Amino acid sequence: MAEQPTPRQLNVELPNDLTATYANFAIISHSPHEVVVDFAQMLPGMPKAKVQTRVLLTPANAKMLWQALGQNIAKYERRFGKIGAQQAGGFDPKSGILGGMQWTVGGDDPGDEPEPDTDAPEKETS
Repeated sequence: MAEQPTPRQLNVELPNDLTATYANFAIISHSPHEVVVDFAQMLPGMPKAKVQTRVLLTPANAKMLWQALGQNIAKYERRFGKIGAQQAGGFDPKSGILGGMQWTVGGDDPGDEPEPDTDAPEKETS
């Protein structure tokens, strides 16, 4: 009979001077060897989202993070109830509309580009 591996224990140090960063918007891009997640703050009435933190991950670590987030969201919803649907003005990935503004995030493949939305509001120029 094969022995079960002994679970490893990992000690994680959280520095006292670590600054927490609030983000309500994320931009995700990738190359064949890494996944890049830019965490940003989008403020009401402001035309730009300011990136606060950039995290680089291997594709394997990004997938493990995705799975861990899914497990933790499921635990959260079991404890506190289902998280509500996006509010009006939420991001529509098909049109690229977020908060009434058109957003474009490039991809590696020509098929990654969002299809034009004929119902999308015109971009404002000044």
